[in-house]
Amino acid sequence: MSERIALIEERLRAALAPDSLEIIDDSAAHAGHAGAREGGHFTVSIISTAFAGKTLIQRHRLVYAAVADLMHGEIHALSIAKARTPGETRP
Repeated sequence: MSERIALIEERLRAALAPDSLEIIDDSAAHAGHAGAREGGHFTVSIISTAFAGKTLIQRHRLVYAAVADLMHGEIHALSIAKARTPGETRP
């Protein structure tokens, strides 16, 4: 596990206590991209009870708030593939 992924995981686990968390480093696919020098590109899939009763936008805001101190440093781009509660089974 890379140091950047460990930092992202630490922040998300502390803020959202996820039941499931997957972080994929997509940085290699963005090699040569101007912003790639300042931080990595990551995709997150997260399942947490913290999302209960929240809209999709509110869920994404919670994720981004949890890693805000890493943005434009360790993280250049963060894509949220999935942000669900444990009971949601959407694809």
